[in-house]
Amino acid sequence: MKKLRCIIVDDEPIARKVLLEFVEQVPFLEAAGQFESALKADQFLQKNKADIMLLDIQMPKLSGLEYLKKAKVQPLVILTTAYADYALEGYELDIIDYLLKPVAFTRFLKAVQKAREFCELRHASSPHTAPSWLFVRSEKRIEKIELKDILYIESLGNYVNIYMENKKIIAYLTLKGMESQLPATEFIKIHQSYLVSVPGIEAIEGNQVNIRNKLLPISRNYRDAVMRLVDQRLLKR
Repeated sequence: MKKLRCIIVDDEPIARKVLLEFVEQVPFLEAAGQFESALKADQFLQKNKADIMLLDIQMPKLSGLEYLKKAKVQPLVILTTAYADYALEGYELDIIDYLLKPVAFTRFLKAVQKAREFCELRHASSPHTAPSWLFVRSEKRIEKIELKDILYIESLGNYVNIYMENKKIIAYLTLKGMESQLPATEFIKIHQSYLVSVPGIEAIEGNQVNIRNKLLPISRNYRDAVMRLVDQRLLKR
């Protein structure tokens, strides 16, 4: 697999320098750019490709979290910050990992290796052949899961709960990571924390989806997409 293009977004020159040195020490990474603001990084991403973004949270004018909430073009994100309080909110935005400053190289390496594994898994999935199963890491095991058995997936920050008919698996993945590996025709995101099987939907009741008598919320941001899906299959006069 070719090197992963990495960009650094931080308003502190010293922080950018440290991260750049880390990137240059990792054989499977290459530095594609460094920026002092999320706005400048976004301008770069409109015309250039990057696989990983090392993103600071607290920056002038537009914070890293504010940027993630509105970004349309977005690589895999590893947050870098001096404040642990933002970890949960970051994972709700489907980041790959969260690094606390001062960042140790060993911890940095663990984060980018996680991003690399995610990229390799995504790359291995052929765009022409929809997979019928996948493997996930669950505690000390690697579990094989048939896609047809998945009812819904719930985000737990740096983990997900994968619910099936007769069991639940806790996997060391983000919801964004799962979503990228699942066929878009069979799974739909209904909430920042929920990805559901389209065939598994039994009813839609107000702002909730019913799957095996479990009511899951449809958030305002995803309601239009859900209703477009329903409209495609809705019998009309």
